[in-house]
Amino acid sequence: MITKKKYEVAVIVINYNTSDYTQKCIESIFEKTAQNIDFQIVLIDNCSEKTDYLKLKSFVDQLHSDKIQLVRNNINVGFGAGNMLGVHYSNALYLAFVNNDSYLTNDCLSIIIDAMKKDNKMGICGPLAHTENGKLLPTIDHFASPTREILSRKFLEFINRKKYPNRKKIYTHPQKAQFVSGSFMVVKTNDFNEVGGFDTNIFLYYEETDLCKRLAKIHKFAYLIPEAHFIHYHGISTPKSLGIKIELKISLLYVIRKHYSYFAFKFLLTYLQIQYFIKSIFKPKYWKLFYVLLIGAPLSKSLKTKQIIKP
Repeated sequence: MITKKKYEVAVIVINYNTSDYTQKCIESIFEKTAQNIDFQIVLIDNCSEKTDYLKLKSFVDQLHSDKIQLVRNNINVGFGAGNMLGVHYSNALYLAFVNNDSYLTNDCLSIIIDAMKKDNKMGICGPLAHTENGKLLPTIDHFASPTREILSRKFLEFINRKKYPNRKKIYTHPQKAQFVSGSFMVVKTNDFNEVGGFDTNIFLYYEETDLCKRLAKIHKFAYLIPEAHFIHYHGISTPKSLGIKIELKISLLYVIRKHYSYFAFKFLLTYLQIQYFIKSIFKPKYWKLFYVLLIGAPLSKSLKTKQIIKP
């Protein structure tokens, strides 16, 4: 049942076979968020194994809180579609999409929302991220493009620091960028709705690039809010594998074709085909990735098409 109460912010968290991290994330939200901010948590279980889901359900039941709602999905629909399901169960002025491998170290929600209320140009914002060992993780980034993929981020930052701010710099004031990391994003619900939310064709990766590009078109821009801090246990839900590498390229090329010219798409596709043909000669494990690129990296080869419905 969809909630009718209007909250200040809805925090949407997706769990996929990592309930221990999800539990820590939710505990940090309750612990760090100021009492005067009215929030709800919509927790989407994206078709985890039954034991992991039941463990998560037990945790939520023990909280005895009307601020949290657990929704079980019977198929893994990926990041964007999982979050869109969370939006369906939300009713708030702001939406916070928080990875379950995140841990708030201060009152991120209040700090970010206060900043957004003061500046209407801020359409989507993220806090400063660190690893569990204290290493800086870039929150801001430059849009995926053929130039970035071929010439590198450092080159872009060298030729135009204003357009491409240093991703690895410690900022002390809000910093505008092209997009913020999908690990923790806060967006105004009205703006999110206006651009149509997440593109659910994308199963994993580059969802935030696509969303921030569409927000920028309505003059709602991405900002880092460095006063807000969180720890990101990076890559817990998506360990490295060849399948993940393939998914990364499929999503990249989909976003390039969507937002750039057909020539730009073909140019980058050809570049990647040559790159991975050469890599495959020395590392045969890449032949599968090369084959997917050779046939144009279609969405039909995405992990999304390999998911099954579970009872």
